[in-house]
Amino acid sequence: MKKVLLGMSGGVDSTASAILLKQAGYDVIGATMELWNEEKNNIGCCSNNAVKDAKRVCDYLNIPHYTLNCKEQFKKYVIKDFINCYECAKTPNPCIECNKHIKFDLFYKKALELGCNYISTGHYAKVEYCERYNQHVLKKSNAKTKDQTYFLYGIPKEVISKIIFPLQNFETKEQIRKIVANNNLEIANKPDSQEICFIPNNNYTQFLLDNLNKEHTRGQIVTTNGEILGEHEGLICYTIGQRKGLKISYKEPLYVINLDKKENKVIVGTQQELYKKELYATNLNFLLSNKINQTMQVTAKVRYRAKEAKATISYVDKDYIKVEFEEPQRAITPGQSVVFYIDDIVIGGGKII
Repeated sequence: MKKVLLGMSGGVDSTASAILLKQAGYDVIGATMELWNEEKNNIGCCSNNAVKDAKRVCDYLNIPHYTLNCKEQFKKYVIKDFINCYECAKTPNPCIECNKHIKFDLFYKKALELGCNYISTGHYAKVEYCERYNQHVLKKSNAKTKDQTYFLYGIPKEVISKIIFPLQNFETKEQIRKIVANNNLEIANKPDSQEICFIPNNNYTQFLLDNLNKEHTRGQIVTTNGEILGEHEGLICYTIGQRKGLKISYKEPLYVINLDKKENKVIVGTQQELYKKELYATNLNFLLSNKINQTMQVTAKVRYRAKEAKATISYVDKDYIKVEFEEPQRAITPGQSVVFYIDDIVIGGGKII
C-alpha cells in the first residue's frame, strides 16, 4: 500500500482530500504545519484552531496526525521575503514563497523521513504524466475558477511526480463540501480562509510598521509629468494599480503607476498609463526543463486573477527573461509573479522586476 503525507489545514479541501485518499486505498498520514504564532492567531491555515480541526478529522477517519514545527523556515523564506519586498517598493506574494519552500520542499523532506511515497494537499491543480514531454507535468484544475496553479509554479521540479492532488477532477467547491458532509463532518460548511495567514485582520500595513527595521517617511505623490498632487504616507502603503486611498484631487481618475524608491515618490497616472506590453522577470523556475528555448510562445498571467494573455518569452541572460505580450497588460507589478502556460500545462514562471 502506498503511503502519503497529506498537508491538513483543518479546512474543507484538505478534509475532503483525506477522505478521497483513504477511499483510493492509500495509507494516509495527516500533518499540520505550525508556521506563525498560532497562540496569537486563531484564523487561517496555521492557527491553533486549524491544528485542532485537523486532528479531529484525523481521529474521526482513523489516520495518524502529526504537527510539524516549521516556524523557523517560514520566517526565513516567507516572512523575511515579504518584509524585504516592501522595503524595496515591491509587492510580494507570500503564498508562492510558502508553496516553494515550505509546502512542497520542506514538507516533502518530512514525508521522506516518515517513509512516505507521496505528498498531497488540497490545492486545486493536477499532476499527470505527459507523453509529449515524457514526464509528469503540473496542469490546471478542472475547477477553472478556483485553479491554483499560479501559486505553484515555483515548486521544485523533481517533486512533481511525487504529488497527489485529490481534488483535481472536481469542478466546484459544492462538490467538495458534499464529500465532507456525506461523511458527517461538521466542518463541511467551514468558510474558506481569504486572508494572509500571518497577518491579523489582514492589516498588512500595520504588520509592516511593526516589523520593518526602519521608519518609512512620507513623500510626494506626483503625476508622470512631475506635477505634485499631494503627500503619501509611506511607499509600503501603496501598490501598482491602486486607486482608492490616494487622498488627492484631479480632473480624472488616477492610479498608482510606479513606486520610486530612490526619490521616495508615488507616481500616479491615468488608466491608460497602467497598461504595458512587456516586462522582465528573474528568480526563474521552469518545470519542463532547466531553461526554455531561445524563444517560446506561451500564454502568461501577471497576477492570480488576471486572464491569460498570448506572449513571447526569451532570455536576456541566464538569470533574466523578457516577456512581450501581444496586447498590453494592466498593472504589471514588480514583486508579483508572471506564470507561463502551454494549453493547460504550467511551463514555469518568475518574479517581475
